[in-house]
Amino acid sequence: MAVMLLLYVVAEVAAVWAVSSVVGVFGTLGLLLAGAVLGSWLARREGARAARAFVATARAGRPAHNEITNGMLIALGGVLIMLPGFVSDLVGLLLLAPPTRGVIRRAWLRRAERRMAANSPNRVIVVDSEVVPEDSPHHPIIENR
Repeated sequence: MAVMLLLYVVAEVAAVWAVSSVVGVFGTLGLLLAGAVLGSWLARREGARAARAFVATARAGRPAHNEITNGMLIALGGVLIMLPGFVSDLVGLLLLAPPTRGVIRRAWLRRAERRMAANSPNRVIVVDSEVVPEDSPHHPIIENR
């Protein structure tokens, strides 16, 4: 984790350095400010859209998995936009844009499903506060066969 943070900081400094060498210090500050303003406007708009979609889905009685993950990704994108730097702005804008957010959401959910499957190879059922493995002869479904 520390290595990732260090790589992120190095990437941000390199990006700011590269941009400032092309457009100058004031141009760089202007671009960073414009990115923050654009990003906060986009985060507000997409956040409101996600909230309306969540409410509509909840009122319809359907599961709101996509709406919840959309809201989480929009919130993360908004936080990244507020961090100073071009790399975080780029990642934040990718999370705020609906087409790329959908791709990221699907990849994130696939990864979460794989991790859950890898971390729980055997299903268990709790019976009277006792954990009973699925292949146990004392399993309630096996006993009733």
